[in-house]
Amino acid sequence: MGDALDEAALCAATGDVPVGAVVVDAAGRIIGSGRNEREGAQDPTAHAEVLALRAAARATGDWHLTGCTLVVTLEPCPMCAGAILAARVPRVVFGAWDDKAGAAGSLYDILRDRRLPHRAEVYAGVREAECAAVLLDFFAARR
Repeated sequence: MGDALDEAALCAATGDVPVGAVVVDAAGRIIGSGRNEREGAQDPTAHAEVLALRAAARATGDWHLTGCTLVVTLEPCPMCAGAILAARVPRVVFGAWDDKAGAAGSLYDILRDRRLPHRAEVYAGVREAECAAVLLDFFAARR
C-alpha cells in the first residue's frame, strides 16, 4: 500500500484526485503502477487501477493477470471493477472506502458478484485512515 500511496502523491502535479494503484505479481514484485490522470490526460478512463492494469499487461505481455494482486488507495468504482474482472485479477486490496462510487462492497459489490463469470477476493481497509486522509486533505484544499 505504501507504493500505491506514493503513486497517489504524484497526482499533485496534475491536480487529479490522489488515487494510486499497483499490480503485484505472485512473487510480490510490482509489475504495474498507475495514478489518476483524468485531468492531466483529459481521459475519463484514466483511473489509477486501469492504468496500473495496462502497465502490468504490457510488462507481462499478457492481459490475463491471474496470480496478481491489485493494491489501490481507494475502493474501485464500477468501471475499474469491470476492468479488474476482465483482467482476471484474483485479489484486490484497497485502503479507503468510497461511499459515493465504490464497487467492492460499499455501494455495489461487483468484484464478488456471483452472477459474473469472474470474481476477486477483496481485502478492504488496509491503511484506511492514511488513504482516507490523503483524499480528505485534497478535497479540503479545494473547498
